Amino acid sequence: MRKVKLRMNELEKYNIIKNLVDNNGNKNNAAIKLNLSRRQIDRLINKYKEKGKSSFVHGNRGRIPSKALDKSISENIILLYQNKYYDCNFNHFKDLLKDKENIIVSYNFIYKTLTSAGIYSPKIRRRTKRNLKKAELLKKKENQNKSDKEIQTMVSHQLKIEEAHPRQEKPKYFGEVIEMDGSIHKWFGSEKACLHLAIDLCTGTIVVGIFQTQETLRGYYIIFKQILENYGIPVLIKTDNRTVFNYNSLSKEKKTSDKDVLTQFGYACKILGTDLKTTSISQAKGTIERANGTFQGRLVQD
Repeated sequence: MRKVKLRMNELEKYNIIKNLVDNNGNKNNAAIKLNLSRRQIDRLINKYKEKGKSSFVHGNRGRIPSKALDKSISENIILLYQNKYYDCNFNHFKDLLKDKENIIVSYNFIYKTLTSAGIYSPKIRRRTKRNLKKAELLKKKENQNKSDKEIQTMVSHQLKIEEAHPRQEKPKYFGEVIEMDGSIHKWFGSEKACLHLAIDLCTGTIVVGIFQTQETLRGYYIIFKQILENYGIPVLIKTDNRTVFNYNSLSKEKKTSDKDVLTQFGYACKILGTDLKTTSISQAKGTIERANGTFQGRLVQD
């Protein structure tokens, strides 16, 4: 006789119906326990009397869903990503599969297929990266003679160091804070060019984007001019700590109030009443840095 294995919910249903039939129990109590109607309880009793325990096995168990994709599609997607679209994030990869390869699948299918093969998106989320790092660290520490509490403390300590940069509060209004940066990359084949970008920190909207041969003052002037014409005067501009924006020709010991002058761009901001904040820390202007990465991943492929 074939042994029947039931899952937890099926086993609970089987035990209640079996006890009901064997002891001539109360059907209303069984209906309340299983959150079913009396008619459904009667059907389960009839099934139990006809087929016994096997009647509680779900009818679709072991069957391949009618909408399941062929395994060859998964293999094809993995090969395409590894050999042709390896720089793309998964969402962009989904669009490219539809437009160029005539393969229409969902994002979840792509995500599960690639991650099960050990392939992770270049735009992987911080939380996912942290969980993967945690699993990797735990695997390394398991072979050492340390208690679970010591291992967990070591893992948490290493992960907290990676997240040392505090999060910044976003502005409340559009145009209040603008982040600007230049991204030097091989946008058009082998020759490098600079994409000057400006992004609104409140909404994450790209307000201006232009290409120049290099990252220059002229490029930022053009960006600033378009912002003024299309949106008005921003309250604050955040950008790189470059000599275009910040006067750094003298060391801090030699700087005096007489020689600590504004750059041309800084003077233009002062006249218009716009504060200019520069920083060399990429995490302090993470929105524009992420936008640069997105454009490098998508524009070059397209």
